[in-house]
Amino acid sequence: MRIPFLIWCVLVVLGLFVLAAILAPQLAPFDPLRQSLLLRLKPPGTIMGGRSFLLGTDDLGRDLLSRVLWGARVSLAVAAVAVVVSLVVGTTLGLVAGWFKGTTAIVIMRSVDTMLSIPAILLAVLTVAVLGPGFLNLVVVLGLTRWPRYTRVAYGQTLQVAALPYIRAAEMAGCSSFRVLWRHVLPNIAGPLLVVMTAEFGLMILFEAGLSFLGLGIQPPAPSWGSIMSAGRAYVERAWWLTVFPGACLFVLVLCVNMAGDWLRDRVDPRSVSR
Repeated sequence: MRIPFLIWCVLVVLGLFVLAAILAPQLAPFDPLRQSLLLRLKPPGTIMGGRSFLLGTDDLGRDLLSRVLWGARVSLAVAAVAVVVSLVVGTTLGLVAGWFKGTTAIVIMRSVDTMLSIPAILLAVLTVAVLGPGFLNLVVVLGLTRWPRYTRVAYGQTLQVAALPYIRAAEMAGCSSFRVLWRHVLPNIAGPLLVVMTAEFGLMILFEAGLSFLGLGIQPPAPSWGSIMSAGRAYVERAWWLTVFPGACLFVLVLCVNMAGDWLRDRVDPRSVSR
């Protein structure tokens, strides 16, 4: 499979973000929680006391580069775990609905329609407001509000695959429903689910940043791109770097994820023009 040069660049950028998140404790020049009012709101490139602040400092004198690196760790961790939760829940329900059909499918798919009729971000805001902010609650809320997309895809793909001759042959050979779904159906519907997962990953990052910006996500002083931008909006006229740098990281990361997802969709979708 030939990968275009642009996609290689996108994958390299995504790899750099992942490495920065994993190696944040080693790459961050300072403690992201260390405060110093003598260093507050210093512009990018400031050098004081033999210490260099490449991206400047925030309103409490904390190094912005260190907080952006740790923020990448938080954002990617929340998005990854939430995607896995929604993938597992949604795919399981879609497989069950597509395989057993009947009343089971009606109940599950009507639940999907109900969930999709409510704006996801509104549902997430209301749920977090009830459960309270925090990493675990944020993961649970994002994971359990985005499963319907996986269910729809898994349901449609399962209906198609279940009608194929080798599935009927496996049933006649005495395989249980669980074995047929796990060994034969799931591997054949993994491609479309992977495409959905890449699209959802970018949305999860945006949702986490949005909820943290509203004060319903990762709570201060823990760094998160959304919370950093939220704190910086009060100083946007004289400390532009507090919103520009985390916002630029958020933009580039989501853009790269979406570009990779679009390319993957074109490769997986049988209706796309083969290259």
